[in-house]
Amino acid sequence: MDRDYRYVGQAHAQTAANERAAAVLRNTYGLLSMSLVVSAVAAWFAMSMGIGFINPFIVIGVYFVLLFANAKLENSSAGILTVFGITGWLGFTTGPLINAYAQMPGGMDAVFLALAMTAVVFAGMTAIALVTRKDFSFLGRFLMVGLLVAFVGAIAGLFFKVPALHLMVSAMFALLSSLLILWQTSAIINGGEDNYIRATVTLFVSLYNLFLSLLHLLGVFGGDD
Repeated sequence: MDRDYRYVGQAHAQTAANERAAAVLRNTYGLLSMSLVVSAVAAWFAMSMGIGFINPFIVIGVYFVLLFANAKLENSSAGILTVFGITGWLGFTTGPLINAYAQMPGGMDAVFLALAMTAVVFAGMTAIALVTRKDFSFLGRFLMVGLLVAFVGAIAGLFFKVPALHLMVSAMFALLSSLLILWQTSAIINGGEDNYIRATVTLFVSLYNLFLSLLHLLGVFGGDD
């Protein structure tokens, strides 16, 4: 009898955990969808206003300030505003880049292709996590080290104009961003992530880095860079 009660208790606990994970996933996707709209509108605004080159250090500085604010407010409803701040800022700073590609032969084709490839990778990695329901938490340390190395490489690329370094950094960010989407989605469905604000930022930044990396790679191999 005690064993039966224990099994029932475990079943109820598992059901409750699954329901919490499903709620976090719904909230994350909902906020992510709105964030993509905010980012697209911000990018369109920057493009329509003809905003020119923005210093990369300003882009990074503002981004980290917003990221810090998000980390402080992620457990409150105010954290949603910081999410829109991050996504809006990254969208706004992407507008001038898209305008630059628009001036190149076939540049907009590269932009649309990068967007399509980003959507396919996101759908694929999400499907793997949802269908297999495997715990990919073992990727955490690899991703942390890999992103740190890629970020240092990106900063170095601002000082040293070495095409091979830029290409390597873009390839690293594309791979790591793809795996980060898989890792974060897996964390949500397996109960390792219960904060949809934090999860949304992780997924959006992964999509952002994936898109820019693919765009740069397409530009290089398409002869636009």
